[in-house]
Amino acid sequence: MNFVEELRWRGMLHDMMPGTEELLSKEQVTAYIGFDPTADSLHIGHLCSVMILRHFQRCGHKPLALIGGATGMIGDPSGKSAERNLLDEATLRHNEECIKKQLGKFLDFESDAPNRAELVNNYDWMKNFTFLDFAREVGKHITVNYMMAKDSVQKRLNGEARDGLSFTEFTYQLLQGYDFLHLYETKGCKLQMGGSDQWGNITTGAELIRRTNGGEVFALTSPLITKADGGKFGKTESGNIWLDPRYTSPYKFYQFWLNVSDEDAARYIKIFTAIGKEEIEALIAEHQQAPHLRVLQKRLAKEVTVMVHSEEDYNTAVEASNILFGNATSEALRKLDEDTLLAVFEGVPQFEVSRDLVAGGVKAVDLFAEHAAIFSSKGEMRKLVQGGGVSLNKEKLNAYDQEITANDLIDNKYLIVQRGKKNYYLVIAK
Repeated sequence: MNFVEELRWRGMLHDMMPGTEELLSKEQVTAYIGFDPTADSLHIGHLCSVMILRHFQRCGHKPLALIGGATGMIGDPSGKSAERNLLDEATLRHNEECIKKQLGKFLDFESDAPNRAELVNNYDWMKNFTFLDFAREVGKHITVNYMMAKDSVQKRLNGEARDGLSFTEFTYQLLQGYDFLHLYETKGCKLQMGGSDQWGNITTGAELIRRTNGGEVFALTSPLITKADGGKFGKTESGNIWLDPRYTSPYKFYQFWLNVSDEDAARYIKIFTAIGKEEIEALIAEHQQAPHLRVLQKRLAKEVTVMVHSEEDYNTAVEASNILFGNATSEALRKLDEDTLLAVFEGVPQFEVSRDLVAGGVKAVDLFAEHAAIFSSKGEMRKLVQGGGVSLNKEKLNAYDQEITANDLIDNKYLIVQRGKKNYYLVIAK
């Protein structure tokens, strides 16, 4: 496999220094990408970089995943309009462990292979580096004129942020540059990769290496992922889509990919899966024949959910999706864990009723027309039930005065009422 060719056809290559492709063709290369440790989980905005490292390792090269413990304490000005919060060491170490565990699903950290992945943290070599040492060993090699010319600095200085740029942030490119120098000297790292907004920081590192010891290193960047409509990728109304199920349930994760547009699905399936070129081209052709079947979205959602979570989580997400849009059974509904159940019915009308009322036994018509205003009147409910148009927990309600008891509660707490095919209501017994 040719790494550059792989990235090129997948739409994952934005720019690279001359000589990069030749270097990769003649030797096993060590390269790194940096990850921000300001949370204890990666989100899908990081996934393109993770996939680049995965392809890099599959092509026989050695990937380094750098946790920016030191730089995370400062904040990178690239593409940002404000400084970040500073983290303490205990938080950074916790975040580092969690991120390594997530990366372990994509990269081989454990084998004896010569190109096994390594996790490094720049806090380890920066924490005892004094300001005087930094000024002498790094600062003197790069001029202020050179640093000022970078786009990330110019954007902040030219009024995009009212507060300008702090000295702390201004030094960021030198810190990242020193990372490249340190990894070049200690790990033989000759290539730094990242998003296109990192080009200025990466080239500062290459320049620092050239000026300090005459070494030649290279840079490769990927395009920043966007949506076809110009919106920001990976953001929803409720925030980031995280890889950790504590923050984004596998069901919500699966739904995100399932609901991307046709145009985005054709791009994302190349970027976020390891499916080969011929198979992807066949999937795109199949999708174009019958777009309403959403072949691309379904395959994309499956691949990414299995890769990030598991086959079991994917199957649960599909079953959960069928509860709203398919012919799911009461048994399938009862198998859902509480988080998934609430995710499935997020946004449907909710009613709270007394748990004691349900526990003592109550007629369905009293419960759903009086205590929870699902039906405007008992007469309306009677007609709908007689016409077979009302279901409780995915089973047809046989009689409008059927007794509802605690045994009907899902997770000892919930009732799912359906009127017609599409109208759902969540009743919560408290």
